[in-house]
Amino acid sequence: QVQVVESGGGLVQAGGSVRLSCAASGSFRSLRSMGWYRQRPGNQRELVAEISSDGETDYDESVRGRFTISRDGANNAMWLQMNSLKPGDTAVYYCKFQSTWLAYWGQGTQVTVSS
Repeated sequence: QVQVVESGGGLVQAGGSVRLSCAASGSFRSLRSMGWYRQRPGNQRELVAEISSDGETDYDESVRGRFTISRDGANNAMWLQMNSLKPGDTAVYYCKFQSTWLAYWGQGTQVTVSS
């Protein structure tokens, strides 16, 4: 059974940086993409950044130029480098591994940006 664990969240001042990590135990069949999502207070979960199996990336407009997603597909790991953080980035951040048939989610890590 695959387990996915995020780490690296915490409290940071506006303008600061945080690096989130995500690691999955076990192996995937037909892994298609990896991604980071967030759920801000009172909002639905939303896609922040995604990276495909061939390395193509996509970002939500609100984070483009500030966040960078990277991965190590061979070791089932990914990271989200978050720079120039804003209070509006405060959320629980989740990582997801997407195979052809299933999505594997982590438990989430809280990032709080103070003004």
